[in-house]
Amino acid sequence: MKKVLISFFIITMLGGITYSQQKKESTGTIIHLTNEQFKKLVFNYETNKEWKYLGNKPAIIDFYADWCGPCRLMAPRLEEISKEYAGKVIVYKVDTEKEKVLSANLGIQSLPTLLFIPQNGKPQASMGALPKESLVKAINEILLIK
Repeated sequence: MKKVLISFFIITMLGGITYSQQKKESTGTIIHLTNEQFKKLVFNYETNKEWKYLGNKPAIIDFYADWCGPCRLMAPRLEEISKEYAGKVIVYKVDTEKEKVLSANLGIQSLPTLLFIPQNGKPQASMGALPKESLVKAINEILLIK
């Protein structure tokens, strides 16, 4: 039994997505990303030159900073969105003060920057705070295209 549990743990960790990660995605919890997690779950910009999304659901990434007023306005809106679209869209947050390498590699210069990542196709960015209606419209038009 111990070997089975250890094997499961190793396979899960090597796969890049833990049970905790999967639970957060399905319950609508916002997931905070580090540079390393971004490269495993979203896009590895070090090994790939062409965009290839690694996720299994469309995603929104909020690039923010704690000192940013518009970023603080977006936080409750994104909390609502993450719960309303639980299981359909993953909502990530990246603290640009802590993840300077990631922010620089993606060219993030304005806060907040929202990156809308469809399952297939290229991501689209939006700068500045958006009202909830605009977020819903972007989700329906960019992410949940049938």
